Amino acid sequence: MTVDAHLHLWDLERVAYPWLTEALAPIDRTFAFGEAQPQLERAGVDRVVLVQAANSVEDSAAMFAVSSPMVAGVVAWVDLLDPATASRQLDAWSEHPSFVGVRHLIHDEPDPDWLGRPVVRSSLGLLAARGLTFDVIGVLPRHLEHAMALADEYPSLQLVIDHLGTPPVGAATAEPWAGLLTELARRPNVSVKLSGLTTLRGGSDAPRLRPYVEHALEAFGASRVLYGGDWPVSTLVGSYAQTRAVADELLAGASAEERAEVFAHSAERAYRLPTG
Repeated sequence: MTVDAHLHLWDLERVAYPWLTEALAPIDRTFAFGEAQPQLERAGVDRVVLVQAANSVEDSAAMFAVSSPMVAGVVAWVDLLDPATASRQLDAWSEHPSFVGVRHLIHDEPDPDWLGRPVVRSSLGLLAARGLTFDVIGVLPRHLEHAMALADEYPSLQLVIDHLGTPPVGAATAEPWAGLLTELARRPNVSVKLSGLTTLRGGSDAPRLRPYVEHALEAFGASRVLYGGDWPVSTLVGSYAQTRAVADELLAGASAEERAEVFAHSAERAYRLPTG
């Protein structure tokens, strides 16, 4: 069983994606699940978690509308700036058995402390009470610092740090990223995704990425590292098969048990998916 814990879809005729600019022209088009499915199957992927790509109800509704046994979970969006609205939206999404968590594009917010706002924290408390997961896009060190505070405030809230918290691939030093990841790993309710790395500057192949992945595996252990293909963003540098091949190479030295954790069981636990 293989679970891809980070797959996006978007329909430009139904949903607005303001971040899709001319700089991202190759992926500035509609990507439907029907296009992804054969690529996933060829790569040996059995189940996927769909992850929001816009801070909108329309984007989440489009994901829930996908009808496929491969879709094991959906990480949707709710308005975290208004706890009352967030509660109503959580009620609506909870009607879908695939609803497993929430994400907000915090890296697109001008305020690096957006995640620390009291109203946002109150809304995230609603997720904790419902047993839902929150995905954190940690692009800045400040984002990871807020994730630590959030993990401490809500120990029952499962946090997943997307894209390994954006390691500084190719930089002269891995700090402060490495230290922050080590601190996050001390919180048992935090996991990280082995996703979105090939599109980082200087990070398109396994040798450049290996030191950062090894650090994450050492800090969290394989049981709290999830594989995610980040399709179709990953197609900016290669096919889905190439993305999966890089992940396989990065885990070539892992045991069969460790690979099973990263490629399936970690996602099942983090998102409380039915076990396959």
